[in-house]
Amino acid sequence: MGVFRNPAFLAAVALTVIVAVYFVFVADFAFAFLRADALEAKGLGAALLVLPMVGVWWLYHEWKLGITVQRMADQLDREGRLPIHDGERSASGALSEESAEAIFETARRTADASPDDWSAWFHVSHAYEANRDRSMARKSMRHAAQLYRAERKAQRLQ
Repeated sequence: MGVFRNPAFLAAVALTVIVAVYFVFVADFAFAFLRADALEAKGLGAALLVLPMVGVWWLYHEWKLGITVQRMADQLDREGRLPIHDGERSASGALSEESAEAIFETARRTADASPDDWSAWFHVSHAYEANRDRSMARKSMRHAAQLYRAERKAQRLQ
């Protein structure tokens, strides 16, 4: 499937456009306040400029993470090592608690054995997701992405 037919990619682009439009409106108001004569208005304008700057920083880091995660998934797919979670499932299709816990334990042991292996942390992230712990899944995926980027940088320097 091409990247432009991927619903997740299209949703990310749509949300980015919506947020960018919002940032433009906020920045426009901020500059209008900065042009005003009152000191309070100038202060409000300066404060309003912080929102788009933080937002641009956030968008950059989210896109950077998304692109890195896609590269990691593509590499694991080429190598036939994408996490596939088999096990008992509920009627809704979610893994049973026991199956999800077993997957997590396997992934955790692998990551403990090789803590600098990005693919192990990628699998830990998916195991957390199977256990419905999105916060830890995201943290683990960020860690996997950091390890992946560091590995690629080291390979380029050689």
